[in-house]
Amino acid sequence: MAMYNEKVMDHFMNPRNMGEIENPDGKGVYGSPVCGDMMQITIRVKDDVITDAKFKTFGCGSAIASSSIAAAMIIGKTIDEALALTNKQIIEELGGLPDVKIHCSVLADHAIKSSIYDYAQKTGKTYAGLEGFDPNADDDDHDVEGCHGEACGGECEKK
Repeated sequence: MAMYNEKVMDHFMNPRNMGEIENPDGKGVYGSPVCGDMMQITIRVKDDVITDAKFKTFGCGSAIASSSIAAAMIIGKTIDEALALTNKQIIEELGGLPDVKIHCSVLADHAIKSSIYDYAQKTGKTYAGLEGFDPNADDDDHDVEGCHGEACGGECEKK
C-alpha cells in the first residue's frame, strides 16, 4: 500500500485550480491507457505569461495531487519557465511520491507541455522548450509502475 505524505494528501483532498477554463488559450489532454490516469490542463495566457491554469484529472490520488500542484506551479510563469518545469520538480514540490506513482508527475508534466503546444499552434508562436515535442506521442516512459528511469532521470525504481 502506497503511503502518501501530508502535502500529497492535502492536494488530493483539497485540490487547487480544479476545473476547466472556458475558451482557453491552450488545452492539453494526456493519459496513460495502461494505468488509466487521464489529465487535462487548460491555460490562459497574456503577454507570454500563464495567468490561469485549471485541471481535470481522472485517476488516483497521486494523479490528482500532481495535477493540482502542477497547475498551481505554472500560474504566473512565462511560457518558457513553464516549459522548463520537470516532473522531478513536481515531485519535489509535493514532498515526494511513492516510486510506483512517479508516472503521475510525468503525466502532469506532459499535460502542461501539451496545453502550451496547443497555445503555440493557435498563435503561430514557437518555443525552444517544445522542440521535438509531440503531444500525441505514445511514450513508454510512464508505464504502469512508473517511468522506468527515462523520464525522471532514474528517480523511480525500474520495474
